[in-house]
Amino acid sequence: MATLLYRIGRFSFRHPWQVIVVWFLLLAGILGGGVALGGSYDEGFSIPGTESQQTLDKLDAVFPAVAGSSAQVVFQVPAGQTVTDPADQAAITAVTDALAKIPHVSSVVTPYSQYATNAISADKTIAYASVSFDGPTVDIPASTTDAVQATRALASDAGIRVEFGGQVFQDNTVGISPSEGLGVLFAAVVLFITFGSLLAAGLPLLSAIIGVGISIGAVTASTAFASISSTAPLLAVMIGLAVGIDYALFILSRHRTQLAQGQEPEESAAQAVATAGSAVVFAGTTVIIALLGLLVVGIPFLSVMGVAAAFAVFISVCIAATLLPAIMGLAKNRLRPKSGSRVERRALAALEHDEPVTIAGLGAGAPDAHPAHHAAPVVDAADPAAPVHAGAHAARAKSGTKPVSRSMGARWVGLVMKAPIVFIIVVCGLVGVAAIPAFSLDLNLPTSGQQPADTTNRQAYDLLAEGFGPGFNGPLIVVADITQSTDIQGVLTKIGDELRTVPGVAVVGQGIPDPTVDTAIFQVIPTTAPDSPETKTLVHDLRAVNDKITADLGTPIAVTGQTAVAVDISDLLTAALLPFGILVVGLSIVLLAMVFRSIAVPIKAAVGFLFSVGASFGVTVAVFQWGWGADLLNIATTGPLISFLPILLMAILFGLAMDYEVFLVSGMREEFVKTKDARRAIRVGFVQGARVVTAAALIMFFVFFAFVPEGTGAIKQIALALAVGVFVDAFLVRMTLVPAVMTLLGATAWKLPRALSRILPNVDVEGEGLREHISSAAWASRHTDDIVSAEDLRIGGVENTIELSLTEGSILVLAGDTTSRRLVGATLAGRLVPESGELQVLGFTVPSEAGALSRCVTLVDLASGRTDASTSVGSALGDRIRYARPLFRRGASTSEIERRVADIDRVLSRFPGEPPLSADTALGSLTPLATALVLTALGLADGGAVLVLDTGDAGSPLADTGGFVDALADLVPAGMTLVLGLPAVPEFGAARQAAAGSITASASARPLVTLELSTPARPEGVLR
Repeated sequence: MATLLYRIGRFSFRHPWQVIVVWFLLLAGILGGGVALGGSYDEGFSIPGTESQQTLDKLDAVFPAVAGSSAQVVFQVPAGQTVTDPADQAAITAVTDALAKIPHVSSVVTPYSQYATNAISADKTIAYASVSFDGPTVDIPASTTDAVQATRALASDAGIRVEFGGQVFQDNTVGISPSEGLGVLFAAVVLFITFGSLLAAGLPLLSAIIGVGISIGAVTASTAFASISSTAPLLAVMIGLAVGIDYALFILSRHRTQLAQGQEPEESAAQAVATAGSAVVFAGTTVIIALLGLLVVGIPFLSVMGVAAAFAVFISVCIAATLLPAIMGLAKNRLRPKSGSRVERRALAALEHDEPVTIAGLGAGAPDAHPAHHAAPVVDAADPAAPVHAGAHAARAKSGTKPVSRSMGARWVGLVMKAPIVFIIVVCGLVGVAAIPAFSLDLNLPTSGQQPADTTNRQAYDLLAEGFGPGFNGPLIVVADITQSTDIQGVLTKIGDELRTVPGVAVVGQGIPDPTVDTAIFQVIPTTAPDSPETKTLVHDLRAVNDKITADLGTPIAVTGQTAVAVDISDLLTAALLPFGILVVGLSIVLLAMVFRSIAVPIKAAVGFLFSVGASFGVTVAVFQWGWGADLLNIATTGPLISFLPILLMAILFGLAMDYEVFLVSGMREEFVKTKDARRAIRVGFVQGARVVTAAALIMFFVFFAFVPEGTGAIKQIALALAVGVFVDAFLVRMTLVPAVMTLLGATAWKLPRALSRILPNVDVEGEGLREHISSAAWASRHTDDIVSAEDLRIGGVENTIELSLTEGSILVLAGDTTSRRLVGATLAGRLVPESGELQVLGFTVPSEAGALSRCVTLVDLASGRTDASTSVGSALGDRIRYARPLFRRGASTSEIERRVADIDRVLSRFPGEPPLSADTALGSLTPLATALVLTALGLADGGAVLVLDTGDAGSPLADTGGFVDALADLVPAGMTLVLGLPAVPEFGAARQAAAGSITASASARPLVTLELSTPARPEGVLR
């Protein structure tokens, strides 16, 4: 991963305008598509498979008017009047008559209708009309809702107050308020303080804004094809801003530190993307995995939110890895900290933690040499090929430069390490107290009561609660199957009487059968609000009555309606919370074990994550349920938390917590690997990562918290929970609890059982593999004339140390025992990693680029017999050609196959007694020499630049091994390098001796290099 990111970072730096133009075209295209295709947002919630949703689907067929969306028109007459006064009744009737004529309105039940259920309040000052539409909310056009609200004038002229409630009137627009902009402003201030440069502070903001624009455009365009809540784009904006700024901050901070230490801008950008970028990719991947994990819950609207947020994170990672280094390529040295600045002095002070220094041109005892015992090695700046670590820039630092003071991070970690147990107790106490309100956690879907107080939907909600009681805002629909009933009216009366006996029922409406008299519905009004715990109990109690009614009357019932749907969703999410939590915690342990090669560190990180989640839940419950500080945060109403908040919070906070864990602890591990000093590793790693983690956490906190004062009901809760979670996780858990626990564990923290070490892949987040690749690439750059070069190469199982140099078109003969030959051949083909030494093949260094090399080298075992003896030579060649080519050019022409067969036959014709070969010849009828040539031709069909052949224990199929080498040299194209494994070096006659004394394969006059693996006295590949 680090090597790939290194190349991406270097390419982006070298081609800045191409990368920038591509991203801006992508931004313009997606935003334009969003404007052109974007539909409306749907605030409806559904969950397939539940009783409430299945019943609604049934009503859609038998009672379309009931299954469609609905609304309430609430009337309040002036003081001293009643809704039954002739003038007021006439005005209200005029409104309902006008409503019935509006397109998409299927029915209107006036307050005075016999089918109305207690539609006039006891004091007769408030009444409501029920309006049904002919489709779901998302299908109701804005022109219809505008026309409905326009009827207000017919009653307001008479002094009657008219408000409109219901799902169709919920505010589903996506708006960004000034408070969100204030969060970005705070982030800009933090960035400026961190970098000390306006240019550097602006880059993370620019990249994050571009990412947010792409995410918003994609989500908006998706509304044309799927039902998406308005919470989804706001969530994408919030997450995209936070991670976009933070990911760019991590990479840019590493880049500026390396520039201050003397690296050239291009090399620094590539290394920053490779090292810090690897951690960014890892952290972003964990966030994406956690968010996509919401798909397994099986709730469509929650899955959409997860996918939208995951897409925003994906875009942020891609921008950080490509667009950011491209902008670095334009800025070049302008991002280098000013000479003598605090940023530069801090970066140079960080070199104190590396290896002893020897400044180019100065002895170790020279007066200008770096005096520290642990300083970075300085590469001679005169050598342009050498990678610069501290560089001449650091060496030329003025001797009178003001030393950098001990950082706050160094002072803090020193204090924590002096009394780790005290800090562990304090953190556990603070988190424990903050988590206490979480035990009162109550979940439900958002209702109209959480809408802004000045909206007509909220006004209607309050009027209904005032005039009729809170339950009228959440009516339940009880559906009865009356197909087996003969006394319809009598059965409906008995069902209604039975429903009235259930505690918590305020009103039961008249049972209404459908036109086919198969299904009947009852409207049941609870005594409590739709989001109260008592209403949840009522839904379950009504369903419990089903057994008795079915046994007595033979008419099964089911409970549905939006309130019942909300209860079912909350129940399902509550049940999924524990399994999802176990999944997330288990995933965090596995991922961190891969990164840190430790079992104690992941367990400690997972426990810390649970601390952060508990504190976040507790504070959010205290504010939104208990009302603590609600007025300060502009929270008008208190009530249950949205039911999907816990799972959403755990998914997002998990990824963000892993960000801080990786960036803080990876430095500790890197130092421990070098020094084996556990206490020093904690101190050095903390000091290196504390500043960037602090800045990242503050940025995330400000961005999330900015959505609290002016956000919608749902986004307010999500934003506050994330802001608290990030603050607790960064400052209490990662920067206090982590160093305290690590101090107590000591070296034990870095132990991993051998069994797990073998199973878990090694994720190189610190970039150790990259440093090896850079070193190998610098060595390979001195061997550009060679197709294959090896120096001090040791391969497991091979006795000799190999030195090798091959030019293009050469033939290398590996001589020795079969096992050794095959180990060397597999290493040259990129299939095997050497133990030590340097190796490059075709410009690819091994092991860092072994994967890419393996796709360019063909490995063929000439001793392997094919089982398909009846297959013809032409058919085998055709299949091999087709499979070796990409999908868009898979065909193998007859002429190409015939040409390859003719080449084999031409070589065979040089040997008396060999029968001629054709495309129809069966593989099973071939002679040993013909079989070897056909297998070689099959390997050539792969199109590689190097062909590695081995003859196995049997060796050459000909007694004249030199003649066999000649035959292969004749078949293999002159521009291809051939590696051939034989039991012994072939004997070549005097006729084959060239005038210069070198041996050449007569058919192609190409150089022949031999490497005798079984003879330690001559381990080198030599040109003979």
